[in-house]
Amino acid sequence: MQKGLLSGVKVLDMTRVLAGPYCGMMLADMGADVIKIELPGRGDDSRKNAPIVNGESAYYMNLNRNKRGITLNLKSEKGREIFKEMVKKADIVLENYRPGVMEKLGLGYDELQKINPAIVYGAVSGFGHYGPYSRRAGYDIIGQAMSGLMSTTGWPDSAPTRTGTAISDVMGGASCCIGVLAAYANRLKTGIGDKVDVSLVDSMVSSLEIINMIYLCTGRVPTKIGNRYEAIYPYDSFQAKDGMVIIACGNDKLYNALKDKLQIPELEDEMFVNNIERVKNHAPLKEILEKWTCDKNIDDIVEFLLDGGIPAAPINTIDRVANDPHIAEAREMFVDLEHPVAGKMKVTGNQLKFTNNKVQIKIPAPTLGQHTQEIFAEMLGIDEAEFKKLGEEGVY
Repeated sequence: MQKGLLSGVKVLDMTRVLAGPYCGMMLADMGADVIKIELPGRGDDSRKNAPIVNGESAYYMNLNRNKRGITLNLKSEKGREIFKEMVKKADIVLENYRPGVMEKLGLGYDELQKINPAIVYGAVSGFGHYGPYSRRAGYDIIGQAMSGLMSTTGWPDSAPTRTGTAISDVMGGASCCIGVLAAYANRLKTGIGDKVDVSLVDSMVSSLEIINMIYLCTGRVPTKIGNRYEAIYPYDSFQAKDGMVIIACGNDKLYNALKDKLQIPELEDEMFVNNIERVKNHAPLKEILEKWTCDKNIDDIVEFLLDGGIPAAPINTIDRVANDPHIAEAREMFVDLEHPVAGKMKVTGNQLKFTNNKVQIKIPAPTLGQHTQEIFAEMLGIDEAEFKKLGEEGVY
């Protein structure tokens, strides 16, 4: 198997469920040796999350592919000693416990950097490791709620709405990945590691971009506006005969191309003369465009508009995405894997594409503790007799 960009980088991944495992998954996909550390007998909570295939969680298998897995009891003194020995030989540690938990175990960054000053410590939590809310529990929906995202998601007459995916967990995981790679790059220059403190709420606040700026610059509190965008129009969803379609004219040039393609006289009205006016008059413009789209099929609309250089797309259901020749095949966003228990399956591919170093997803997620003996021998020199003794002591 081709070595990845992060070949030789060793990561101790103590995370569970989504945000932290997503970070570890991205590092593993890029070639890092990511060692998943789980609770003995129980493992990551997400091992019980639906959908279940032959007793194995597809939720877990997607986020933990390309990783090796061990179990380790960090509540035991011997378990903590083993972890510290592993830290000496590691480059990155990832954890997403509530702030204070690792410190209580004597395994926080302040202690680990004494053992290995070069260690990069990535921590993902709901609210971060300092501030008045730092000890609060954090989940994806809390990140979406506290950041303001839910207050702007949905339609004017609907309740605040969570996005369909756990986007604050994903953003938190991606942010942690960016942070630990930046800290690792600096460590290569200085020899000194760092602690990367990522909050789900912070990650989502950052992602709100123009939503924040509207309030900060004008004092207006943004609210739910459906699929419309605050800054440009037409940039919205429109009803078609068999579903909904997106038309995205990001500037005046594209709107003029739309006018030329559709040849609808009402589109020439002065109230649509430029983007500022179109944003103000979005409602009548949407009505005009929807009269044109409502009796046509999605794919016909998209093909017609793309032919005129106008950005357009279907609002795909997931079955359409999974069978799309560009997304699923050319861009390899769904990848075949063979899991020892679940059997043949597909997982979501990696969004990063490199010209000289192809991201590869070749190793299925580990079964609970699958590589414990292998990694103990490899990193710590523990032989079979000592390994058996540690098992009898409840260390793994």
